[in-house]
Amino acid sequence: MIWAYPDLTLIGILAAVFGALYFLYLVRFYRINKRLKVKKHRLLMKMGLRIVYFLLFLVALAGPSVGNATKEIKQEGKDLFIAIDLSQSMNAADISPSRLQRVKFELKNLIKNFSSDRIGLIIFSSEAFIQCPLTFDQNVLQLHLDGLNTNLVPNYGTDIAAPLALAIQKFHTDENQDPKSKSIVLISDGENFGDNLNNILDQLKDEGIRVFSLGVGTEKGSTIPKGNGVIMDESSNAPAVSKLSSKTLKRIASETNGQYFEISDENQEIPQLISSIEKLEGAVTGSRTVEASANKYFYFLLAALGLAILDMILPLKTISM
Repeated sequence: MIWAYPDLTLIGILAAVFGALYFLYLVRFYRINKRLKVKKHRLLMKMGLRIVYFLLFLVALAGPSVGNATKEIKQEGKDLFIAIDLSQSMNAADISPSRLQRVKFELKNLIKNFSSDRIGLIIFSSEAFIQCPLTFDQNVLQLHLDGLNTNLVPNYGTDIAAPLALAIQKFHTDENQDPKSKSIVLISDGENFGDNLNNILDQLKDEGIRVFSLGVGTEKGSTIPKGNGVIMDESSNAPAVSKLSSKTLKRIASETNGQYFEISDENQEIPQLISSIEKLEGAVTGSRTVEASANKYFYFLLAALGLAILDMILPLKTISM
């Protein structure tokens, strides 16, 4: 027999407490009934019943395992690239404290939910770069998130197709070519000045790579800070205003069988994004059979409860007047 929780110290303490309390009960019983005729055999029956079900409770607590059982464990895996827009418009403060700072905060919570999956980071603006390759290391991911800022990439406009193309390339060249569920989280305010999106969407659909797009910002928008001032619109010589443009992001999500979500002071859809990614079925990469002892604590617990109920509803008379 194997014990799941063989804590002899705890069991010994519980037994000692039971013994002490029951001894006090017997002393009190003796003092009350010392002038009366006590039928000792009935008292012993009552005491024996209580000792038996208390011992059964202790056995159940220790988790007895009798016999062996085999169990097949399937090993599943998902690969997830998070592509983060680092164009200057991500410094806009229509979401406090800024779009990028909010994204960094939310992503730290998001990746904690996928500790058993490989996650990589891609940063982009007019070009895309691998910030962190696919990894299980949560600490490395957190460090890279802390260092994100809009000075890490060239800023000559935003090309949303660039990070998607880079993610496809990295999925193809990954050394670990085990079949896995592959997906991308695309985070941006939606501004797009690229012209290769249609071809990239065709590749994503052909390879079954889902894109979950996350729009960051508001329709009202905000000016874009730069140093002590703001970025100016050269065509109007007025402060440039960046607004959330969700049309392209929604299209990407729809055509790749993904979903679109938003972050703003009104919409907080990170929990829904996490839930959608969790629902993805990771591809089975292998399986193994392990021996597992069958825990039989329930039977001892059931017997103890039965005797305890019997003790309550059918008290034995210990005194005859």
